[in-house]
Amino acid sequence: MTYLTADGLPREPAGARFRALVGRGGILQIPGAHNGMAGLLAKRAGFEALYLSGAAMTASMGLPDLGIITVDEACFFVRTIARATGLPILVDGDTGYGGVLNTMHMVRAFEDAGAAAVHIEDQELPKKCGHLNGKRLVEPAEMAAKVAAAKRAARHLYVIARTDAAGVEGFEAAVERAKRYLDAGADAIFPEALTSRDDFARFAEAVRAPLLANMTEFGRTPYLTASEFEALGYRMIIWPVSSLRVAAKAQAELYAAIRRDGGTMHHLDRMQTRAELYETIGLAAYEALDSSIAATVVPPDVRPAAEEGRSRSGGVA
Repeated sequence: MTYLTADGLPREPAGARFRALVGRGGILQIPGAHNGMAGLLAKRAGFEALYLSGAAMTASMGLPDLGIITVDEACFFVRTIARATGLPILVDGDTGYGGVLNTMHMVRAFEDAGAAAVHIEDQELPKKCGHLNGKRLVEPAEMAAKVAAAKRAARHLYVIARTDAAGVEGFEAAVERAKRYLDAGADAIFPEALTSRDDFARFAEAVRAPLLANMTEFGRTPYLTASEFEALGYRMIIWPVSSLRVAAKAQAELYAAIRRDGGTMHHLDRMQTRAELYETIGLAAYEALDSSIAATVVPPDVRPAAEEGRSRSGGVA
């Protein structure tokens, strides 16, 4: 199936599907997907929802995560991943892209693009990654107003309020802010950049609501598994930039190899083959929709002799 045909599209709104996944119990594992291909690979691995990180979007554009991009630019990422996968997507809404009206516009735009959920944070603009220093927060009343506005604008979007207060104002302030955001209508709470297993447990004990844990690498949060977060009382877990980090590292190694070797011949075993690529993106299904397109025949393996052994054991090139 493809997104071009009606039978390839989900019938239920994305937000309703996301809410059902959170509500069924256990912990919803939500890997980051920075583009449609990453989303398809995550779906193939068995994940039922995806996360779209602001840091991943900006890094994909060669920019830092400082609140630079626009709602329309974010919607491009949402739309491409939603079309490719059909999975419900939780989208990083930063600070709502401005004030109350901007937040409402963001919610409507994200819904129209295919998003299922959004989280909004209580930082001032220009914002920073939640695990970095120098964050500044808006007053709780201002953030509560944005949460209420987001809920008013949403038809089905699941609204998560993120608080960065633990590292700025202290743990108790983060708890109090979270409760205020719940009173404003938030569906769930995202306590950002907690620094210990004990803090995660204490927060879950103090804030009785669906909670999201951020398991980012190289940050302030200790490395915990999904089952460990579930035992602490969390209902959702994201790995926001992991797919982009892996892809960027692999690309850097590829470019170094081309400069060193004058070609890619020594890097073929690290690549997705042509056949694997076409299978992942569903080329045959799209071609079948238009009888004027000849069905693709994958070219024969012509990789260097040194690679032939790996080719025969690893599939068609």
